[in-house]
Amino acid sequence: MPESLPLFTVDGMNCNAVAGVDEVGRGPLAGDVVAAAVILDPNRPIEGLRDSKKLSPARRETLAKVIQSEALAWAVGRASVAEIDDINILQASLLAMSRAVKGLQLQPDYVLVDGNRLPRWDYASESVVGGDDRIAEIAAASILAKVQRDAELVELEQSYPGYGFAQHKGYPTAAHLQALTALGVTPVHRRSFGPVKRILDKEKYSH
Repeated sequence: MPESLPLFTVDGMNCNAVAGVDEVGRGPLAGDVVAAAVILDPNRPIEGLRDSKKLSPARRETLAKVIQSEALAWAVGRASVAEIDDINILQASLLAMSRAVKGLQLQPDYVLVDGNRLPRWDYASESVVGGDDRIAEIAAASILAKVQRDAELVELEQSYPGYGFAQHKGYPTAAHLQALTALGVTPVHRRSFGPVKRILDKEKYSH
């Protein structure tokens, strides 16, 4: 694995600003889905960018600060728990990504989205499967989104103690499922997700 992932170049196109986009938080039972968009400066390459899941929390934090100071533009977008329950997690993820790109102070000529689906928008763009470990712009976006969402889940631990949000970040671990059963569903849980829905159904029929 090279120390620096390559910046993206668009063949035959005059692109001054290429944005990478990624989201974090499709699988958890709680919290918003968070996306980030990043336009890197080709003249200021950042060493060590890769898929945020392959970096330690401390390394992600360090790189997030570097990205925020060195990138030409960056922005975070989200879709709320209510929106996830309303339109489903896939559509909410695409909405969060769209909001992240719209939030960029410098609007991109071309957008690269991690995965195999694109939001409905007017940007020239393409989806890249595994892009967060192949393309620097997407890796940078994955790091910002992950650091942002993790910090929010740590904060939720203060508001809803006992659920372990700071540890599992809302994912359906055994400890989280146990806490859900013992303590009940909170306003930050996704009611359309199976494990949460089952507990709500059980409560409804037990009264």
